[in-house]
Amino acid sequence: MDAPDSTAPTAPRDPTGTVARSDDGRSFTIRDASGTPFIAGSLVVLDSDAGRQLALVESRSDDAPALARGRLLGVLDGDELDTRSSHPFESATVRAADTITVDALHRTTGARIEVGTNLTAPGGPARLLPHRFNRHTFWCGQSGSGKTYALGVVLEQLIAHTALPVVVFDPNSDFVRLGEVAPGATGPTADALAQRDIRVLRAKGEPGSTLRARFIEMSLPSKAAVLRLDPIIDRDEYNTLVRMQDVLKAGELDEVLPMLTAATSEAGPHPLAQRVENLGVLDWSVWAQGDPAVTDIVDERPDATVLDLGGFSTPEQQLVVALSLLDDLWERREERRPVLLVIDEAHNLCSPQLDSPLAVAVRERLVQIAAEGRKFGLWLLLSTQRPSKVHPGIISQCDNLALMKMTSPLDLDELGTYFGYAPASLLARSPWFRQGEALFAGGFVPAPSLVKMNARITPEGGSDVGVPLR
Repeated sequence: MDAPDSTAPTAPRDPTGTVARSDDGRSFTIRDASGTPFIAGSLVVLDSDAGRQLALVESRSDDAPALARGRLLGVLDGDELDTRSSHPFESATVRAADTITVDALHRTTGARIEVGTNLTAPGGPARLLPHRFNRHTFWCGQSGSGKTYALGVVLEQLIAHTALPVVVFDPNSDFVRLGEVAPGATGPTADALAQRDIRVLRAKGEPGSTLRARFIEMSLPSKAAVLRLDPIIDRDEYNTLVRMQDVLKAGELDEVLPMLTAATSEAGPHPLAQRVENLGVLDWSVWAQGDPAVTDIVDERPDATVLDLGGFSTPEQQLVVALSLLDDLWERREERRPVLLVIDEAHNLCSPQLDSPLAVAVRERLVQIAAEGRKFGLWLLLSTQRPSKVHPGIISQCDNLALMKMTSPLDLDELGTYFGYAPASLLARSPWFRQGEALFAGGFVPAPSLVKMNARITPEGGSDVGVPLR
């Protein structure tokens, strides 16, 4: 893939002499954009007999004359923008949008949370629409792109400036300091974060902040997944589990195991008891016993709950926590209590390659939430390095895209297939993004934008280990 040509024209043409045309009132074409600054991602104002309209340049050819195409965003009336209408025209002069016009776009669409700086003219702050996080979001970028740091910038703004509860599935302890304001950080966002109820649950946390689940509250299929029971292959043990549902409601697994162990015959201990002992399930630290479970704490709806999954000794315990919480939220979906589920390193929970019973159960629940959860207020934000690492049934339901540096042509082609609302010319620039630069597209941004992310207000929980120098 060739790098974009950054050579400036030797004799720029006066852009006010540039002419555009729109036949359908939705899109527009500039037949010759040579010598103008109008590249993919530029906001422009089109003046015609139909009035002034705001538009976005989505592509520009490398040939001469340079053909530019884009979409109409709305009709301008003074400093106001009507995004519900646009008009065709035979001829319109084209000029760059100014900051006042961009402010009108932000004000009209409700783009209020500032996350960075726009990299295309006219520049200025890059803002997202907080109310459009009621759609699923896919956040993608290769290792070293600044993906986790940038995600932290957005989460800080959401937690500070909205009442949307956020739950972060954090496998690498990257977000465990979301409740701390960095020294020297000032301003409205820092002040607001300092007042938010942000809880961090850890596998080895202090009393009241431990990350735990209750076996007795899990559904029958989820209990079977924990014990690796198949209803057909392991029909005898599975049937025992079915018959014990009333008993299990009265006590945890460690309290029921002696009953199973006592149920011996000439053939030896009960097979289900042997299974529990062989798997070492009772030795897992994830079980709540007398502590609050993760479902109890999330049910209180703190402003943010960070689940520090990395402290468990086995991946199965991370999956138990995820399955317990996801099942509970789904079971109570009719309550319609909104929550944003942020899953960092999403391939750990929803990769198409995962095949253990627990992993499959977690992934299938996420597929179900992706397909049906939006109307119940269960919204996903999935962060990962490559789209192929996440089940396609989940990606295909995402209406928002945040893309950071991505050099793989195959991955970019896949993203173009899933996210048709992201202009191909902007996706193609991803290989040359610097660290901390991103493309935002979809419903949560007023128009597809190239952005340089702001600095974090809270300390990053994890960071790369440097190479020791002599």
